[in-house]
Amino acid sequence: MRFPPAFLDEIRDRMPISSVIGQRVAWDRKKTNAQRGDYWACCPFHGEKSPSFHCEDKKGRYHCFGCSVSGDHFKFLTELDGMSFPEAVEKIADMAGVPMPVRDANEERREKERASLTDVMEMATGFFQERLQSADGAKARAYLRDRGLTPATQQSFRLGYAPDSRNALKEHLAAKGVPKADIEACGLVRHGDDIPVSYDWFRDRIMFPIPDSRAKIIAFGGRALAPDAPAKYMNSPDTELFHKGNVLYNFARARKALAKGGTVIAVEGYMDVIALAQAGFENVVAPLGTALTENQLELLWRMAGEPVLCFDGDQAGLKAAWRAADMALPAVQPGRSARFALLPEGKDPDDLVRTEGPDAFRAVLSEARPLADLLWMRETAGGVFDTPERRAELEKTLRELTSRIRDESLRYHYQQEMRERVQSFFGAQRGARQGRQAGRPGERFHGKAAAPGGQFARGGAAGGRTAITESLGRSALVKRGGEGMSVREATIIVALVNHPALIDENFAHVEFLDLANTDLRRLHAAILDAMAHDMANDRNAVIATIERAGCGEVWERAVALIKRARQWPALETAALDDARDAFSQALHLQRSARTLHKELKQAEAALASDPTDENYRHLVEIQAQFRDVQATEALIEGFGVSSGRAGRV
Repeated sequence: MRFPPAFLDEIRDRMPISSVIGQRVAWDRKKTNAQRGDYWACCPFHGEKSPSFHCEDKKGRYHCFGCSVSGDHFKFLTELDGMSFPEAVEKIADMAGVPMPVRDANEERREKERASLTDVMEMATGFFQERLQSADGAKARAYLRDRGLTPATQQSFRLGYAPDSRNALKEHLAAKGVPKADIEACGLVRHGDDIPVSYDWFRDRIMFPIPDSRAKIIAFGGRALAPDAPAKYMNSPDTELFHKGNVLYNFARARKALAKGGTVIAVEGYMDVIALAQAGFENVVAPLGTALTENQLELLWRMAGEPVLCFDGDQAGLKAAWRAADMALPAVQPGRSARFALLPEGKDPDDLVRTEGPDAFRAVLSEARPLADLLWMRETAGGVFDTPERRAELEKTLRELTSRIRDESLRYHYQQEMRERVQSFFGAQRGARQGRQAGRPGERFHGKAAAPGGQFARGGAAGGRTAITESLGRSALVKRGGEGMSVREATIIVALVNHPALIDENFAHVEFLDLANTDLRRLHAAILDAMAHDMANDRNAVIATIERAGCGEVWERAVALIKRARQWPALETAALDDARDAFSQALHLQRSARTLHKELKQAEAALASDPTDENYRHLVEIQAQFRDVQATEALIEGFGVSSGRAGRV
């Protein structure tokens, strides 16, 4: 049901957000100022000891500076308790004493007649549970018993059995009146033009229902019982409800468990999650049979600032840990990283807790190492660095790794950390020699004379600042900053409004967009408002939200700028694929534009005060990044003309 905006506004006005959240948290007395409507608490979404969760009655919003969750009255209940949006609205309306709007009788009747896809998935879950307890499920029950899973655990995770039949589930659902189209849309049968008669997707498998963030079943995983089955584990296909790379198994239960404290633990499989939960570790999730994806890592970070990624104790597990480290590295930032726990050789979490008990797994968690340690271990383990060339190669590798970190401050500290490790690793003598060479006034450095005090006589600007190239000085990345409304930022916002699918695809990035222009930040706030009220998938609803926020004129100016700049992929008439490409490129450049000029100043100052080989190379690397981003931005800004499609504007 869609709710009138005026009705939602009335609820917010009558019910301070602190009254909603205050039922679930204890406000910190030292930091909270109730008279100003400014409240602080320990975050209910992730375990912490000091309060970083903030809510402000005047804005009607909350935000955690630890795990980055944010939202309004309704999102708090949907995210924390797994309520649907209508359920959250109804609960807060009741708290505020605001009567619910009268629903259209015909629409109510049609909704009751229309079985939702989640209803079908619930029916399928019940069917599989029943068959597990039937005569057909004897072999499956024996397998689960041998794996040490109690009946209570099986019931808690709603485990089931898919019989060895081509049509048992299909006929069961059809007998309950489920349309053929709904069965197919849920991915429960194999069908298509080349399949004359559809048949059940899962056969002779132990079934693991996969819930979404609201604990609604959206897919299944199946473990084959036959030793000659083509695939040991098999998931549902991607459907309207389910996209494998965007879901973590046990997410909803683990998030609730985090309210008790601790962090989230990611393991590799269904059985690991279930065995650990039975052993008392409820805050555990798993990807769905594939390597951890970027979207799944974002989900982990919404739950906790420093999740523990736990990998099996074999070579494949170690390689998986390295892949996860490489994927996480660009996105880490203060308060958002990961630790890595490696199990004993030949063990997975399920084996470990069954054979050695929960304490053995706790010991593994206690030895989890930070990301920096894992990267260092990978690049140095088994290496021999007995020549200048090999040592230089290691330094180069570590510089390239740390340069991938997008957060400016954290990148600086990682680079400093790796420099210190290298110096310690190679011995104090080499570091002392470099220090003496760098500190001699008047000595030549890379062919440039260094003036007394460490400032370059040529290649450096007055006051000790190193000059950038003339082309970099003219770069839009350096000069645009917060001036006016940039084409790049306007492209991002206009593309999001005109193509709402981009909002869902880039939810985490959209929520925390960093924009320089004040007017475009107002449009961004309106988009967030539409997201909070489940209206962001409808272009007209987003524009209506913009107009209600008094930003209609800003929206028109942004669209006019896009048309003048011939950035047709951001306009409504463009194909989604074109809009997606333009948005991704603009977003990448936006991040670079907000950080690179700061890094350049920092590198110049570092080189002026400490003219070492390392600082010189660091400056050169940043200048190279400037040139790369500058060239990409020039390509994008000329895209409408060069593509030959400008007439679509």
